[in-house]
Amino acid sequence: MPTTQQGYLFIADITGYTGYLSSSELSHAQETLTALLNVLIEYTRPPLIISRLAGDAVISYGLRDNFFQGQTFVELIEDTYVAFRRAVDLMVLNTTCQCNACKNIKTLDLKFFVHYGVFGIQKLDAHDELVGSDVVIIHRLLKNHVSEKTGIKAYTLYTDAVIQQLSLQEISSKMTSHTEEYEHLGMVRTWIQDMHPVWEEKKDNIRLPFPAEDIILKVSTDIELAPERVWDYLIQPEHFNVLAGGTRTVIDSRKSGRITTGSVYQCYHGDTVFPQTILEWQPFERILVQVVAPVPVKNTYLYIEYCLDPNSNGTFLTQSFSSAKGPRSGRIMANLMFKGMSRAAQRDIDAFGKHIEEVMSERDNIPQGKVITPEMVRAAAGESFEPGN
Repeated sequence: MPTTQQGYLFIADITGYTGYLSSSELSHAQETLTALLNVLIEYTRPPLIISRLAGDAVISYGLRDNFFQGQTFVELIEDTYVAFRRAVDLMVLNTTCQCNACKNIKTLDLKFFVHYGVFGIQKLDAHDELVGSDVVIIHRLLKNHVSEKTGIKAYTLYTDAVIQQLSLQEISSKMTSHTEEYEHLGMVRTWIQDMHPVWEEKKDNIRLPFPAEDIILKVSTDIELAPERVWDYLIQPEHFNVLAGGTRTVIDSRKSGRITTGSVYQCYHGDTVFPQTILEWQPFERILVQVVAPVPVKNTYLYIEYCLDPNSNGTFLTQSFSSAKGPRSGRIMANLMFKGMSRAAQRDIDAFGKHIEEVMSERDNIPQGKVITPEMVRAAAGESFEPGN
């Protein structure tokens, strides 16, 4: 009997593949699909669990009580899309083959489908089979009128159930409202995020760390959680406050419900507030902020960089403080102050790591999906070449 769960259903579907196959040499086309499926598998990370591969799609799920907050999930989908588009561009750039399969790689794109509901999980030898009416809904949504009605070719389709469950109402205000109707299912309200603007905004993002000579204080800690999990906690004010060593932290100036460039972490230490204004926002990798230095000289400030680097234990979190900027007297006072904060800064970053590890340990264990082998990926890619697919 399948176990019944509440959670998130997620499909990443490579698009344009039927037309691509019709004019392509099959051997090279299968190599392309296998490579792109591997990109999608790499970015399907816990708490998402791969259910199975289906031709040119990766089907996964996540359980309600172990999931990300809404913005983190949106950013994870956006990162996956950017990684996919980069992979396509690299294939186009690096191939010298003149066959149709290689010349037409650039016609491939990606769509995502996200739904929240109740579903059963039936353990089979090769995969977790998902069953239930909500599973039917997300699969029916693969056949839709989104591009016909909106002109959007590559997108993420969120059902209204997901928007409500993850409190994405403000974020969805920048999306396109769209409704589909299916026999026996009725009307399904959805929200469409165009992924092409995401690619245009992020394709040239480059991580530019501090010059080593400008760092006056640097602390770090190992956290036994994946970067996606660390990021999910880092951007939540109640957890960020542990790292800041404050009494409380609030966030001002969200944009359409999102924390991003221009947003401000207002870090309170008693009655004193230290605003950290976000200058760079690179999900799962880096946050760069500007901080007004707590000295009696106006226009004195510094930069703080938070970096998340994956390692064998999980994540290596680093916090770097730049030398102060502004009037000379202010720079001298601020630099002396922050140089003397090394023990406190190390204590706070260690406390943050232990804090989020403890929070995660109190949550239900995340079930482990089956290992996806290279043979399984090749077999899934081969499905697309079978008659009727």
